[in-house]
Amino acid sequence: MRAIKVEQRDDVAVAMEALPAGDLVRVGGADVRLVEDIPAGHKFAVTPVTAGQPVLRYGFPIGTARADIAPGAHVHTHNVATALATAGSYRYAPASAAPATAPSARTFEGYVRADGSVGTRNEIWIIPSVGCVGRTAERLAARAGGDLPAGVDAVVAFPHPFGCSQLGDDLAGTTRVLAALACHPNAGGVLLLGLGCESNQLSGMLALIPPERRDRIRVVGAQASSDEMADGQAAIDELVALAAQDRRSSVPLSALTLGVKCGGSDGLSGLTANPVIGRIADRVGDAGGRVLLTEIPEIFGAEQLLMDRCTSRETFDALVALVNGFKDYFVRNGEPVSENPSPGNIRGGITTLEEKSLGAVQKGGHVPVTDVLPYAGRVRRAGLTLLEAPGNDAVSTTALAAAGATMTLFSTGRGTPLGSPVPTVKIASNAALAAAKPGWIDFDAGAVLDDGLDVAADRLLDRIIAIASGEPTRNEINEERAIAIWKRGVTL
Repeated sequence: MRAIKVEQRDDVAVAMEALPAGDLVRVGGADVRLVEDIPAGHKFAVTPVTAGQPVLRYGFPIGTARADIAPGAHVHTHNVATALATAGSYRYAPASAAPATAPSARTFEGYVRADGSVGTRNEIWIIPSVGCVGRTAERLAARAGGDLPAGVDAVVAFPHPFGCSQLGDDLAGTTRVLAALACHPNAGGVLLLGLGCESNQLSGMLALIPPERRDRIRVVGAQASSDEMADGQAAIDELVALAAQDRRSSVPLSALTLGVKCGGSDGLSGLTANPVIGRIADRVGDAGGRVLLTEIPEIFGAEQLLMDRCTSRETFDALVALVNGFKDYFVRNGEPVSENPSPGNIRGGITTLEEKSLGAVQKGGHVPVTDVLPYAGRVRRAGLTLLEAPGNDAVSTTALAAAGATMTLFSTGRGTPLGSPVPTVKIASNAALAAAKPGWIDFDAGAVLDDGLDVAADRLLDRIIAIASGEPTRNEINEERAIAIWKRGVTL
């Protein structure tokens, strides 16, 4: 297969390999003579497109032709422009529910917590309230993590530069996201490490942590301690002793809370990696589990597809408010809403934000949209939840973890070593990336092109079950574990 046309009415096909000018390519039941070289992952026209007309891929417009485009011509940023508008007008027209499917009988070995949530790991997390003690947190983790009892997976510090010199909603967002992380089911114990004089006081974080989680929380204030390292070590020792009593048990697939994310996408992401993640989302959703989708600016141009799956008018209205609010955030800062895709996305073959979004939303499969959450909100319903956060990889994966994702499926066409607080399963869109970066990639979705989506999804689900039951991901093996906080206010 040298090229793929997704929908019969599409104006373009995607090259599966570098194709030279002059080649005759069979695609969609017709032959197309290439008039230009087409890089792998890039598009070429299969029908003539007149200047000013929409260009279709996935059966939907991905932009407007800047000039006449002949069959066989390269279709990219030089001849296609975004058609995104600043404000969106949306309709409430819920689609008919998909036919019910038998839920999966698959199980995994997870940690059932006192609040009913289920973790895929049993770790001790050190969360600093402020950047001033971030390095102290790392020193404590290094000292405590060397000799752990069976059943305690790791001691991990999550430093960050914030927690002071912030005001209002910006400071409140930092407090909420750190408190949400402290409630995470993958943490068998949490040390909250403060300085003492910071704006983000430990008492404010503790007030946001439910009582049923408090027995696994310890607090150390460095300024009030004569030896913060000794006091921190003593607190970690207590938490390790508690976590060592925890045991994995068999739980249904419905106990999984799955984050879905893409980063460094290319022209194949919407054909391979994102659709196969969508198949997994469907299986988790059909089982009664929870799926979290964020990167709100990267659904611009495809948001109506998600709105049509909202299960209530209330959820639809909340999603409209979220999308328009994010667009207004761009406008207030003097930026166009279409300031995407990234340079790497463009080199990989993605032309406009609409095209990127139409590929990206496939990660949510066909799961009904049941909820919309603000940044630092915690998941509360089965089904697909839309979570407020930007597209930035580090910020959005942190937001997914804070919302309760116990594993994140992360598709990539260009590759990235980045990892979040939870197992971050890197899924390559193409076999070349998987072969070139085996130290980063957990699963090769390029096999979709040869084996089909169903076979690839079965294999991916096997990996997910194994990872949820304790098999480490590449980001864990490489110790690529970090958080990033979405800062939106002034710095004092």
